[in-house]
Amino acid sequence: MSLPLSGKVALVTGAARGIGRACALKLASAGCDIIANYYNSSDEAEAVCAEVRAMGRRAIAVQASVGVPDSVTEMFEIITKEFGRLDIVISNAASGVLKPAMDMTLKHFRWCLETNAFAVNLLAQHAAPLMKDGGRIIAMSSLGAQRAMPHYGFIGASKAALESLVRTLAQELGPRGIRVNTVSAGVVDTDALSHFPNREQVLSEFAARTPAGPSLLPTNVADAVYLLCLPEAAWVNGHTLVVDGGFAISG
Repeated sequence: MSLPLSGKVALVTGAARGIGRACALKLASAGCDIIANYYNSSDEAEAVCAEVRAMGRRAIAVQASVGVPDSVTEMFEIITKEFGRLDIVISNAASGVLKPAMDMTLKHFRWCLETNAFAVNLLAQHAAPLMKDGGRIIAMSSLGAQRAMPHYGFIGASKAALESLVRTLAQELGPRGIRVNTVSAGVVDTDALSHFPNREQVLSEFAARTPAGPSLLPTNVADAVYLLCLPEAAWVNGHTLVVDGGFAISG
């Protein structure tokens, strides 16, 4: 019996750790070959590829900075050479500065916007020509796009820009059979969260106010990404799927 996504090729940015790693492994378990993008974490990305290959899928690790046009162009040259097609793009790589907005500079704002929002457009521009039979582009956002969070102002603003851009891309690419959506995750205890100055407070508040349970895992987020990649989600387009166990509705 064939797997739900058998024969598909998926690019996952920021695939070396956390949510990106979970997405890569989930899609591979469903039948996808994987391009694992990374920036600094070469060993971790190669380890993800080894796990994917152990499932019987193809996998390559490709270094690129997703907010830099030349770097993304080079990555897609490799993808085109190695696979010649692309069916799924998970725009997961993210970066930013955790400081009060009053302490931020234009350089900080550009950094957040280029990596977290502009990257989605870059990836879509390069991916669309390789999606001859349609495809899925899924961008990872966070609750900070809609809620004020300490030290998260510029990152949150870039995520809000990402969500708006996804809606535009969904409208432009929909006629080509390409569906573009967002998954907005709640608080996930990954390496990225370790950089938060108020990490313990964020985790405890999430645990106390989430009806579905105290912990949201990378695999839970990856499961939602997988759902949007299924054929049954063909009419979900321009949507933001919130995966937070009910935190955002709990006051």
